[in-house]
Amino acid sequence: MKRILPIILLSFTFISLWGQQETPNNDKPKDLPVREPFLSGVLLDNQTTFVPVKNTFEYVIQHKFGTMDNGFKDVFGIYAPLASIRMGINYVPIKNMQIGYGLSKHRMYSDFSVKYTIAEQTRQNSMPVAITLYANCAIDARDKDVFGKNYTFKNRLAYFSQIILSRKFGELMTIQANGSFTHYNKTDLEIDHDKISIGVNGRIAINYKYSIIFQYDHPLKLNSITEHREFVDHPKPNVGIGWEIRTSAHVFQLFASSSDNFVSQHNTMFNQNDWLDGQLKFGFTITRLYNF
Repeated sequence: MKRILPIILLSFTFISLWGQQETPNNDKPKDLPVREPFLSGVLLDNQTTFVPVKNTFEYVIQHKFGTMDNGFKDVFGIYAPLASIRMGINYVPIKNMQIGYGLSKHRMYSDFSVKYTIAEQTRQNSMPVAITLYANCAIDARDKDVFGKNYTFKNRLAYFSQIILSRKFGELMTIQANGSFTHYNKTDLEIDHDKISIGVNGRIAINYKYSIIFQYDHPLKLNSITEHREFVDHPKPNVGIGWEIRTSAHVFQLFASSSDNFVSQHNTMFNQNDWLDGQLKFGFTITRLYNF
């Protein structure tokens, strides 16, 4: 009996372990984020909901030529003097949060930014959209005489904040909408310090390598926040369309858009190019990701 008891106990242990292995796992599989809603954190002049994985470094080169309305006189703006250039770097120190810095030729803006993804769209639609917050502070580095009397450093500062919602439809198209608030500490007397705008932009994939990209941003006329009886030099909508090319290490965007700059608050507050009059600018953006 003493010999049989250990054998019985071992048998029950084996059966119990075997039964645990054979019992199906009723836990639902984790609903993962959708694949590649965007290839870059930049889409023409806008931000996307895309934030790279933790410890990713991103280098960004952005360039715009002059407006195309002079035709062959300056080869549709390519040889025009009013080119815009921005070079930026971004880094992802923790999951879903990106910090960045950029330097622009126009007004020698230095912009410091942060972007954070609150939620990612999932493949099984447990989360139907991606939600991202973006904010920056830009410093105008022109000579202090530009700012007039009673100059202080805060006159140089301009702020931009935005909420972005995106959704990927199938494997081919991602659409996003945004709402933003812009504030300039110092503007001309006739121009408001604050501006609210809305926009829609997106990406349509032709295949793995090529995509069509587009944008439309519209500054609003809101009497509730205006400081004047009339809207003087109200900014024009920013319209753009482009072609995106993916390589093994880079994303290239070739486009035409109606804004002068790559600094979001400047485009929202001051853009006077009317795309209906052909005041579009050729431009390109190059992004490169490095993982550490």
